[in-house]
Amino acid sequence: MNDTGRYLIQQISVFSENRPGRLAAIAKALQEEEINILAFSIAEADGFGVVRALVDKPGKAHEKLTGLGFNVAFTQVIAVRMRDVPGGLYEIAKILGDGKVNIEYSYAYSGKEGAVLILRVDNPEQAIRLISTQGATLLESAVFQ
Repeated sequence: MNDTGRYLIQQISVFSENRPGRLAAIAKALQEEEINILAFSIAEADGFGVVRALVDKPGKAHEKLTGLGFNVAFTQVIAVRMRDVPGGLYEIAKILGDGKVNIEYSYAYSGKEGAVLILRVDNPEQAIRLISTQGATLLESAVFQ
């Protein structure tokens, strides 16, 4: 694995009708396989939803959910530790913007280890290089397994 590859994280994206009970069905399926959801977001468009999640067993999650008829895809994302203070997001967004890396979408979580920004970008290798050289901290993919 090259140096940037250790920072590429497999995110699952689950496409589903936007109706009551769909998130519960996804969560139950993951629970049945003892798959831990580490972070997730939900987006909606035209009656459909996209659940994006970081899970500790992405391959097993993909297998279980596709077996239940869900449309599931893998996407590579990166995770950046942010300062959990006003301006923390700005610092990361500025690094990427100044480096001409487009953020396609993101979501974040804040927990005992601090604030973490999950990013889908148009050029992950460039984003990893920029973030690393500007003093921000990337989380390795192993953190999410």
